[in-house]
Amino acid sequence: MLTNAEGSPYASGRGLVAPLIAIIIGLFMVILDTTAVNVAIPVLAEDFNSSLSLIQWTITGYALTQAAIIPLAGWMTDKFGAKQIFIISIILFTIASVLCAFAQSAEQLILFRILQGLGGGMVMPIAFAITYRISPPEQVGRIMGMMGVPILLAPALGPIISGYLVDYVSWEWIFIINVPVGIVGVIMCIIALPNLEKKASAPLDFLGIVLAPLAFAGLSYGISEGGESWTSAKTITGLVVGAIALILFVIVELRRREEPLLELKVFRSSQFTRGILVQWILQFSMFGIVFAVPYFMQRLMGMSAFEAGIWTLPQALAAGVMMPFGGRLYDRIGARPLVISGLILVTVGAYLLSLIDPSNSPWMFLVPRALVGFGMGLSFIALNTHLIQSAPKRLVGRVTSLTSATQQVVTSFSVAGLTSLLVNRTAHYVSKGESAMPDAMTDAFHNAYIVIAVLAVAGLVLAVTLKRPAKEAGDIPVGAVEEGSAMA
Repeated sequence: MLTNAEGSPYASGRGLVAPLIAIIIGLFMVILDTTAVNVAIPVLAEDFNSSLSLIQWTITGYALTQAAIIPLAGWMTDKFGAKQIFIISIILFTIASVLCAFAQSAEQLILFRILQGLGGGMVMPIAFAITYRISPPEQVGRIMGMMGVPILLAPALGPIISGYLVDYVSWEWIFIINVPVGIVGVIMCIIALPNLEKKASAPLDFLGIVLAPLAFAGLSYGISEGGESWTSAKTITGLVVGAIALILFVIVELRRREEPLLELKVFRSSQFTRGILVQWILQFSMFGIVFAVPYFMQRLMGMSAFEAGIWTLPQALAAGVMMPFGGRLYDRIGARPLVISGLILVTVGAYLLSLIDPSNSPWMFLVPRALVGFGMGLSFIALNTHLIQSAPKRLVGRVTSLTSATQQVVTSFSVAGLTSLLVNRTAHYVSKGESAMPDAMTDAFHNAYIVIAVLAVAGLVLAVTLKRPAKEAGDIPVGAVEEGSAMA
């Protein structure tokens, strides 16, 4: 999908300004919504008179849909053109935002969030593909680095903006605010983006398109229903259907010779496999904390949505500060020391979170959330670059699609799994005689943080086995590494 050719018509810096602004507007809007809904979960549950197990699907459904659509980005742009698909994606996202604002039930909101995911899923990979193709070769790294700014800012600002709107306007404005931004973005894209050359595309992997969402949605559903009962018909059905679909998906993808939906052959590299397992653990831990802490603050500490949103800043800012250092240090010392250090910080941060009670000062969250952010920032770019360099050369172009899609799947598993754990453990402590609020739920949250810490320790053990990729396996263009790192 990427071709960074000499003689780009955007060789001058000035010529790139308008296209980059158009791309950043769409990118920022979509990434902002990824974290904006988190702090609104308690309010949405109350307004729709819904349980946490159901309302969490506003996050899980969005993430799963993005996971399903991301691998199609390459095929769609080759077939119909990058500019056209990028504009259509923003339009669909904007329309879905309007529908979300007018949802009358939790089920409707979940459905419209899925439509949002369909629009938003392709925005990031296409944004970076277009940027890579229009950038002069000698400036690719610098320009890709600039594109990382909205990726850092949007998740940090999402909970704050969302919290303010929820407290002082209404939750509907989380979605309404996308409308003017989306309209401006579409107009800018029509005017400023070039019509990039279309390419011959391989036949679409229809079986993969059907089996992948079925597998991941089924497993997420089974995991979330497990909070109520692991032996219920709903739980067993979800897990069985998801497992069977996953097995069939793996078989189909490994046997497909031409352009599979996800290139699973890359797992034959042991270093890639170990690296992506560590990445999944980091993703689970990061999004688990981003999801759980605001809910804890609002339900158990009585904070407003805006206050809970403000307290996401230490983690986001710490990650932003450390990310450049992680990228630079990778060239000198490789991924292993950085990932090990990062996971130690995440482990300590998650453990410290498990010691916080509702009666404590919110300032108790500062150090653990900053530690988690430092750990994420230190490890993520180094880990993603390690994954790209560990992949066989002929599969490098497919790695970012695989890692981006699976990160969204892990996000959905994180939210569904922690929701299930919170519901299950709260019921357990109530059965022991504790009051549901705040005692039983507080202990359930402590358990959830401990689970995250234990997972981080498992990732730490696995990270010790990471080695620098062999030179011949990692000898790839700098632009590809920059793109993969930025997309992470």
